[in-house]
Amino acid sequence: MTKEVDQPAQLEPMPTDWQRALAVVAHPDDLEYGCAAAIADWTDGGREVVYVLATRGEAGIDTLAPEECAPLREAEQRASAAVVGVSEVEFLDHRDGVVEYGLGLRRDIAAAIRHHRPELVITLNHRDTWGGQGGGGYWNTPDHQAVGRATLDAAADAGNRWIFPELIAEQGLEPWNGVRWVAVAGSATPTHAADAGPGLERSVKSLMEHKAYIEVLTDQDPEEYCRTFLTGNARQAAARFGGRPAVTFEVFPR
Repeated sequence: MTKEVDQPAQLEPMPTDWQRALAVVAHPDDLEYGCAAAIADWTDGGREVVYVLATRGEAGIDTLAPEECAPLREAEQRASAAVVGVSEVEFLDHRDGVVEYGLGLRRDIAAAIRHHRPELVITLNHRDTWGGQGGGGYWNTPDHQAVGRATLDAAADAGNRWIFPELIAEQGLEPWNGVRWVAVAGSATPTHAADAGPGLERSVKSLMEHKAYIEVLTDQDPEEYCRTFLTGNARQAAARFGGRPAVTFEVFPR
């Protein structure tokens, strides 16, 4: 008898009945490593995506002092976002490498959600380790954990007028309870996926805009490095998405 091979559980398609998304991550390049191919396809379809970054990535390059690194990485992030159709990029100016989960971070993200009023919020893996699409049990950074966790919490905070009432009094930011999903890119336990094919080439170009960072990260040719990483992850996900290269997300409905 031929032994049956268990087929991997298929991932659900990402929701499409939304118009505005807010992507909240810790550093420049987080979204380019995580889900830029999906974002390119969404903006092509007329959807609006705004980026909010907790830091300017100023501690990311050993050979550059933070005051030199921050404007360079900010410029690279804005250029990178433009490649996938994102024109609005904001920075919360928490310190790179030492972002702390807490009320201040939750408040800042809740304010961004109230301001931009998204239906979909996107963030990056908030758990202790990377696995699956992230690559095999490596320890996650404190910044990713803090920002991802705070984003999940802030999606609820944004809709409650009695949490951070100063956002109303001081900034005129009324509650927004319209977030319908928080989608976590880079999760080891994804539930949904978006077709990576239409946006894959632009995601490679988008990651390549982080030239200064990539040049100190690897001796490999930058385009080869970016293409290998992104296409490899997309192809790995294909087995769970009908054979199509995919960007995976763990989706928490609200």
